Amino acid sequence: MDNHEEWIGMRTTQLTGEMRRDNHRLKARVYYADTDCSGVVYHARYLEFLERGRIEYLRLVVEQHSGDDSFQVDTRSAWIVRRLQIDFKRPARLDELIIIETRSTNISGARVEIAQTIWHGGDILIEAQTECALVDSAGHPQRLPKNWKHILLQ
Repeated sequence: MDNHEEWIGMRTTQLTGEMRRDNHRLKARVYYADTDCSGVVYHARYLEFLERGRIEYLRLVVEQHSGDDSFQVDTRSAWIVRRLQIDFKRPARLDELIIIETRSTNISGARVEIAQTIWHGGDILIEAQTECALVDSAGHPQRLPKNWKHILLQ
């Protein structure tokens, strides 16, 4: 496990993962339901692992700044995936413990570009680039508050 001084001081749980200075890490176990008949993770299940990492990352960032009025958005807002690119490097297998690593790489207007990597041991399994957008309850893009760029890219 990493040195505790590397972790920023905030409340975390096993479910939400842990924020580091430069990224978010979430652990997950590969279950039977994630695999095909050969015990290898079915390719579409990686989308679910990536989503869990992305959602928990964004949840912790928002939670960390929940007292900051300039960081607030409409509670009916939602994150949507606009684009997703995945490079499959190596398969995950039944019962392996994987780590989903997530970090923001660029922010503009209503969009956040997110880089994600799924690891097992020291091996990279998946590298993904996702473009997410914040939309209002009608599905229209909602401009991110100005200070989000600094916070999501720190």
